[in-house]
Amino acid sequence: MVRPKNPRCLRFNPEVVYFKPRGVPLSVLEEIELLPDELEALKLHDVDELDQIEAAKKMNVSQPTFGRILDKAYKKIAIAIIKGKAIKISKNENEK
Repeated sequence: MVRPKNPRCLRFNPEVVYFKPRGVPLSVLEEIELLPDELEALKLHDVDELDQIEAAKKMNVSQPTFGRILDKAYKKIAIAIIKGKAIKISKNENEK
């Protein structure tokens, strides 16, 4: 049985929900979904320039969990860029 996720503290709510390659209609693109916690991790680490320990505390997760979330986000973005896929940014479940 899988252990339930601890609630993450997510503060960032983006205004943009898609990024896609230029000149290709969204209807013909495959999508990769970036989850709210992955976007929050990217923001805290790369935009706010927090180290993983500080960022993990802000998200209310352990540092290893934060690292795994960040790795997933980087992998998804790399796949989207390399393979020409759209990135769909999911909304925070609390913000729907």
